[in-house]
This record gives sequence, structure tokens and C-alpha cells, in this order.
Amino acid sequence: MTRLGTVFRLLICVLAFAVLVGPHVLSLRFGRGRIAAHTPTYFHRIFLALFSVRVTQSGTPPALGEPALVLSNHISWLDILVLGSLRPLSFVAKSEISGWPVVGTLARLQRTVFIDRARRAATASVNATVASRLTDGDLIVLFAEGTTGDGTRLLPFRSSLVGAARAAIDAEGGTRDRVRLQPLALTYPRRNGLPVVRSERPGIAWYGDMELAPHLAVFLRDGPIDVHVVWGDPIAFEAGTDRKRATAMAEASVRRAMQASVTGRWESGAAVRSVPPPGTETLPASNIAA
Repeated sequence: MTRLGTVFRLLICVLAFAVLVGPHVLSLRFGRGRIAAHTPTYFHRIFLALFSVRVTQSGTPPALGEPALVLSNHISWLDILVLGSLRPLSFVAKSEISGWPVVGTLARLQRTVFIDRARRAATASVNATVASRLTDGDLIVLFAEGTTGDGTRLLPFRSSLVGAARAAIDAEGGTRDRVRLQPLALTYPRRNGLPVVRSERPGIAWYGDMELAPHLAVFLRDGPIDVHVVWGDPIAFEAGTDRKRATAMAEASVRRAMQASVTGRWESGAAVRSVPPPGTETLPASNIAA
């Protein structure tokens, strides 16, 4: 992509943001948030289309309006845009992001829940906030590794914030007996139509002490990317469910899906579809090779 092409596409993104941000803020402040729920989805899809990022998904996501705590792996800054393009949702993120230029503003507009990892008491506060959002029917994404990985290996999932599921059950006063834990696997299997090999993964994954500016330069230079999202089988979290065991089950589900994508061992019956318009995201169940 040429420098002029990049500038042109970024200007379109700025224009799209300017058009969408007014109705978004007004919806959050004076309405019931219905418009605000969808405006980030439109913005993310515009960005991905402009920069040739093609998203497909398989599996059965939660029904619209069904509360769920999504436990996902984390590979790149691009994950936010990819997941945000699928449907209305929010994220749990480290508090430092709220102060980042541009990114912090976008995160706040998407109603991100921020956690201060330096404060031990922060977990309980965030769990209470996430629980409240779940009782309102929100879809909340938790990058359960706690950091980004290289896209090949999966880091251990942390279970502390999964306690929000139990808090949501308690907050309902006995009217809700379970909350959906939703495993989700993100993979970047192809670039320029060709399978991504291990040596190319650092050009997509943003992890460790990588600087962002050079990484963005590679993203813009190296061409179209395919992203595949796998919604795993949901885990019913009930009042008596062991939090660590449920987290381990979600981790195992994400690991199987990642391995299937990286090795290309998808079952022939696995349903794979491009991202549909908002409100039409119901997909058939996926079959992922172990």
C-alpha cells in the first residue's frame, strides 16, 4: 500500500468517526444506548474493509441480548477491531490504555471496563462492574491470557475475572441460575491469500516489547490479512461452578481451535462464513478438529 493510499484511507476513517461519534455520544447520554451499541461495529467494519482485513467466523455466538462473558486469546491490536466488527460488545482492558491517545478515546466510547492491575482490590471492583453489565444483557470480552501472544502458542488463562459470572448470578437475586461463558479463538491463517508460516507471525502478532509504529508499518506494507474467529461450545457457569475448572475448559477449547487453524486440520463439515450485517449473526454450530 502506498503512502498516499494509506493517508487517503485514514482520512476516510476520520470522516467515518466524525459522522458516527455524535449519534453515539447522544445515544449514550440521552437514549437507551441502542444506537451506541452499533456505531462501533460500523466503524470497525469500515476500517477493516479499507485496510483489506477479511473476517470469517464459525461456531454459534450468543444470541443478541444474551449476556455472556467471552474468554478469548489475544494476538494483536487488530483483535479489538476484528471482534468489534462482529456485533455489539465491550472489552476488559488494562487501565493504562485509557490514557493512550486516540486508542483510549475509542476504548471509552466502546464502554470498555478498565482494570488497574497494580491494585489488588481492583479485581473485586471490576468483577462487580462486569457483573452489572452482564445482568443488563451485555457481551463482555475478556482476553484471558492477560497479555498478547505470538499467535502460535496459547498462554495460560487467568481465572480471577471469571468471578464476574458468579457475581452476576448473585446480583440477579436468584432469578438467573447460570451465565454463559463463551470460549473464542482468534487466528490469522492467511495473508495475501497464502497460508501464514511461523516466521511471518511477528508481522501480525503484536507482543512482548515490540514497538507499535514499526509494527503498524509492516501491517500497512504486507497486504491483505484473513482472520478467522471460532466461537467454541458455551460453558454454563452456575452458582456452584468451580471458577478455575470453567476457565481451564475454556482454555482447552481455544487451544483446540487454534491448533486446528494453524495446522489446517479443519473438519470438512465446519461452517465458515464471512461477517454478516449487524443483527444477523446466528451461525450453525462449528466442528473443530482436536
